[in-house]
Amino acid sequence: MYRIRKFIVTAANLSLLWLMFKFITGQLDWGLAVGSLALSGFWLGLTVLSLRQLFTTYYDWLSRWRIKLPLLFGMVLSAVAIFANDSLTLRTIGGAELLAWVGIYIAYRRNLTNFIKAGHGLLPEGTWVNPPAAVLRPGDLILTSGRIADRMEQAIGHGEVAVPAPDGKMMLLSSYMPKGTTFNDAERILRILVKKGERYIVLRLVKPLSADQIKRGHAIAQGMLAENIGWRDEWCARRVAFINRLPLPASWKAGLVKKTAWTTTGYDWLGLFIGFKARNRWTCIAACAEWYARLRVPMRHYGTGLLGVGTGLLDPIQPQRFMSDKNLHMLNDADKAEFEKNQPSA
Repeated sequence: MYRIRKFIVTAANLSLLWLMFKFITGQLDWGLAVGSLALSGFWLGLTVLSLRQLFTTYYDWLSRWRIKLPLLFGMVLSAVAIFANDSLTLRTIGGAELLAWVGIYIAYRRNLTNFIKAGHGLLPEGTWVNPPAAVLRPGDLILTSGRIADRMEQAIGHGEVAVPAPDGKMMLLSSYMPKGTTFNDAERILRILVKKGERYIVLRLVKPLSADQIKRGHAIAQGMLAENIGWRDEWCARRVAFINRLPLPASWKAGLVKKTAWTTTGYDWLGLFIGFKARNRWTCIAACAEWYARLRVPMRHYGTGLLGVGTGLLDPIQPQRFMSDKNLHMLNDADKAEFEKNQPSA
């Protein structure tokens, strides 16, 4: 259903943009007023149908633009329909559409009160920010701020998943630029984040991991780490061998080896932009998604592509999209109160 809905919504938006282009360039045989009313109505209908979901994912800049762009087009088109003809009927319809757009704008502004400002982005009101490491449970997804979040104007932009080691220590599986897949002590990583003044939130699986899944989780993480290191070493050797075969001076070859080292670090640079998930190298959030998939944890399928048809192209796997995954619960103020209540008194 997610893929079907994504296909329909994306195809409808692309079709409307195409119709807008045809209409503006005079390639549609529609009168100005009637064409403006029709296009405004199409945008209005599609926006209203998606409004509930878009308001829920308001923290995602893409969701906000999916409201703001039709809102801009719709209000302009409605105004054009009102002033471009003398028909009372068309003017009335245009006025009704314009009032509907104004109502959407008011609702859009009011919806902001359901969110809090966090760095360059937004988080749902009541989100528990920077919970202690003692809160973590196996399978928790930790979303953090950082360089990517700032550049994308998001509250968060990096992901790590909590994986317990056999000795009980909680570890975090992720992938870093440019190092590649990582497996670090959770308490140390969270302490560093707080010290640097960054923020993080925790998403918890609605259905907890079973004892067998917890046991297998560590082995899967170690396997992913080994696969990533193996790919990195193999392709690094191939890259160096290829450069050494080039008819260039030795100093040039050494410089070329150094300048291209970032391409074989173990991080999936291509997946960062297109969303295609490779078999043995990942972005941070793709590594988390891969761990869940290998553990057969129910999760929305990410990186499905622009039209949801499974290509993975033009659909980078973004951490903030996990915040609306129904298989995950975002820790909030109620969870914080429950945790603090169960702590032994000093």
